[in-house]
Amino acid sequence: MEHCSLYDAVMVKKTTSHQVESRDSWAAKVAALGGERAAPRRRKPPITVERIVQTALALVAAEGFDALTMRRVAGVLETGPASLYAHVRDKAELDDLLIGELCARVILPAPAPAVWTAQFKGVCGQLRDLYLEYPGISLAAFAAVPRNLDTLRINEGLLAILLAGGVAAQPAAWAIDAAILYVGAYSLERSLRQRPGMEADGRPFDRTEIAERLRMLPLSHFPNTVAHVQEIVSGDGHDRFDFTLDLLLGGLAPASAQHGHARERRALDPDRSSS
Repeated sequence: MEHCSLYDAVMVKKTTSHQVESRDSWAAKVAALGGERAAPRRRKPPITVERIVQTALALVAAEGFDALTMRRVAGVLETGPASLYAHVRDKAELDDLLIGELCARVILPAPAPAVWTAQFKGVCGQLRDLYLEYPGISLAAFAAVPRNLDTLRINEGLLAILLAGGVAAQPAAWAIDAAILYVGAYSLERSLRQRPGMEADGRPFDRTEIAERLRMLPLSHFPNTVAHVQEIVSGDGHDRFDFTLDLLLGGLAPASAQHGHARERRALDPDRSSS
């Protein structure tokens, strides 16, 4: 009997030292399981020039260069325009950075005299394709001052190609300027054509419509135009681009030939050579 009493006393002590949780407390715990924990606060990545440039390029790719503003870039980055100005002085500097970024992606070949024309056209073609990937962005290249090292890298590469091909420095320099301007203008025009205008009746104003309008011209005033409408509107892909560069490069004779032509001109015009 004493033994049982001692056992009971021990069990009572254990039970009281580890009291069973009340039903209300248990129910509260179960209910809490269904609640959502507060999400940790997302930490924004820091604003950098690289993030600004990549965000701006993404905007241009999606909406075109006309849609690009400092305020739009700031909105995508979830910050205010003032935060951008701490890294980029103004929209003009942003444009310069964008063109520099695209130029940095161009692969410049090692100059090879035997294929200098193909190399020159290849570099121009790369730049054209990059411009077309970001509709209207070549407009920024027209206003860019030649101070970006990545942009100047393209000029250096093209100059090396022409000099290796035997072209004299002066015509080479001017040819590069003309080619870069043409690449920008061609790309801008193609970007605009990717968004064709519409006629008043809703029809697209495309090459077919242009040809039809040209054929409507009176023969008495436009005999040559009407006779050659097909030639005027012809060209697929980048046919016209290649034609223009071939035309430009075809006028660049090697330096030795240019000196020969200069001697011929002096021989034909003695008064000019003596002046």
